[in-house]
Amino acid sequence: MADDPYKILGVAKDATPVQIRAAYRKLAKKHHPDMNPGNKAAEELFKAASSANELLSDPEKRARYDRGEIDASGAERAPQGFRQGPGGAGFGGGGPGGAGFSGGNFEDIFASMFEQRGRPAGPARGQDARYALTADFLEAVNGTTKRLTLPDGQTLDVKIPHGTSDGDVLRLRGRGQPGRNGGPSGDALIEISVAPHKFFRREGQDIRMDLPISLPESVLGGKVTVPTPAGAVALTIKPHSDSGTEMRLRSRGVPAHGKLHAGDLFVKLRVVVGPVNEKLEEFLKTWEQPEFDPRAGMGVDA
Repeated sequence: MADDPYKILGVAKDATPVQIRAAYRKLAKKHHPDMNPGNKAAEELFKAASSANELLSDPEKRARYDRGEIDASGAERAPQGFRQGPGGAGFGGGGPGGAGFSGGNFEDIFASMFEQRGRPAGPARGQDARYALTADFLEAVNGTTKRLTLPDGQTLDVKIPHGTSDGDVLRLRGRGQPGRNGGPSGDALIEISVAPHKFFRREGQDIRMDLPISLPESVLGGKVTVPTPAGAVALTIKPHSDSGTEMRLRSRGVPAHGKLHAGDLFVKLRVVVGPVNEKLEEFLKTWEQPEFDPRAGMGVDA
């Protein structure tokens, strides 16, 4: 019998769907076969977490499990009081002095049960299968196709649409568990985790970044090359641009998708002095800069 799904995910019996989802994502990232190639133990833990999540994320299955109607694998449990003894299957309580069923009642009950169970079962849809897949930041923004390795060694080519966000779930219809008695297969539900980027940060449809500029570029202005998710572009910096100045590149953020318009790229300038030579040092020593307090308003003396 499979282990308790609550224990596998490390959540309480009254855990919310959000808590269950978060616990599963954490375990899926840690034990996914792509992250642990050749590690059979990690593969088994990934399978167990996926199975537990599949049960607990389905409200109907979770309720039936909590009532004891099915086990952790989703299989039907025997009716309460049902036991298998030396004399065959039966209900408890038939010992000396105990309550039990007479032979006639026993046969009538099981005749009815077997009559119902003997009917041919109709087609049944297969269960959905749940997987986790990590995409790079730019892969999620621009869209790509990634290959997912399943626990049984098979692979799925997953098309990640542009604009995909961290936590989005993609559905591949008919790629889940096979149906029963001619029923349709279930779907593959693939939760996407987006890896962070070294300088891009996403906020909805917009993207933000810090752009280092030199001291001459800050004082004199000029054109600089700026990376964007769709490729490098030229940006004109105005003279006397301080650190913290924010510039906006329209429609250079996340591409439009669905009902969402294209986002913007916000570039915050960060002045970097870089190597200082003797000429600059001498100039600064003799430069008569107009008096001003760069820390005005901070409650400190100049």
